[in-house]
Amino acid sequence: MVALFKASSACYIQSQHTTSTKRRRTHDVVRIRPPPPPRSSPLRIAEDMASKLGLEITIADLERLFRQAPGGHPPPPAADAGDHGGRPPVRVAYQGGRGSYCQEAAAKAFPPSSSWQQPPALIIPCSEMEEAFAALEDGAADRAVVPAENSVDGPVPRNLDLLLRHPRVCIVGELVLPVNHCLLSLPHAPRSALRRVVSHPQAISHCRDRLRALHLQVEEVASAADAARFVAENRIADTAVIGSQIAAHEFGLRVLENNFQDLAGNFNRFLQLGLAGSTGAVVSEPNLDDNDNNNHKTTVAFSLERGVSDLFRAMWIFESRGVRVARVDHRPNRSKPVRVEEREEAGEIARFDYVFVLDLDGNASDTNVEAALARLKEIAGFARVLGSYTCTSSLA
Repeated sequence: MVALFKASSACYIQSQHTTSTKRRRTHDVVRIRPPPPPRSSPLRIAEDMASKLGLEITIADLERLFRQAPGGHPPPPAADAGDHGGRPPVRVAYQGGRGSYCQEAAAKAFPPSSSWQQPPALIIPCSEMEEAFAALEDGAADRAVVPAENSVDGPVPRNLDLLLRHPRVCIVGELVLPVNHCLLSLPHAPRSALRRVVSHPQAISHCRDRLRALHLQVEEVASAADAARFVAENRIADTAVIGSQIAAHEFGLRVLENNFQDLAGNFNRFLQLGLAGSTGAVVSEPNLDDNDNNNHKTTVAFSLERGVSDLFRAMWIFESRGVRVARVDHRPNRSKPVRVEEREEAGEIARFDYVFVLDLDGNASDTNVEAALARLKEIAGFARVLGSYTCTSSLA
């Protein structure tokens, strides 16, 4: 039955598209536009969503829902600093759309100030990961918030690669938040009317056992936030969404269950980014109130002339000076992806080369950290501090 709905929905939308030219004179609301790029088009996202949910939605309806700025997100409101002593708001770009978990993190990183002189932060969505970095470099944003790691699924390597590729962007803060997957539905829809649950594949994997107990159809979608908005605006009573608490607030949905995930110990780590100054990486001021959970960290990236076999030397530089290494990661060395080693018996051997990324406890200006970084640069092919910053953890 669901397959039949999907097929009929797709056919209906296609027929509307092909015959709309004939009806243009009598149906002015239908406008035919050139086919958008398949990845970034919000119209295509809506069409796919309609197909998944078995809906018959015309092209005019889809355009009404997604008539927005490029990227599928509404343009940010104009900044108004008149009531705040002339101080403009901090412009914060975040990866994702309205209702995303990253928007939730940005709101927590930049909460409303109790001072009348500081206006509320202007939170700006970015549909593509690169857009948040570009917004900083172009001066369209003062800060950016991006996801870095999930305690169940591991790091987000794309953002680490972007940090390495954008030397002007640096880490100025870190925020660790507990995951709260919410089961969302229309406000007055009876729970007995639910037939399916939709969400991003990662959220679905986090809630697998809970979903199995519901005995409902489960559908994967590209964006949980887009699905929440789609369900809300089309009043779809038989569909629930696993999404964020801020999605419920943004789109007027009801939270059927908080913390719907299977594991209680599930956390997300977000990075707050800014531009490096002329003297190096900027050191951020904490945006949340200081408390016992705050600590200073420094992140450094480097390559080694002799590759992985020299990693123990780099680690010993920090260990011998009492600098704790909190985290180790590596990424492909794009400038030199393969190194060739000469072996007497085997001849030439090709090995992949890597950039190593370490999180260190302490500020880059601390005596021991500063000395260790100076020594690292002596043995490294290259070394760059990606940021020295305050980490704020909210474990409850």
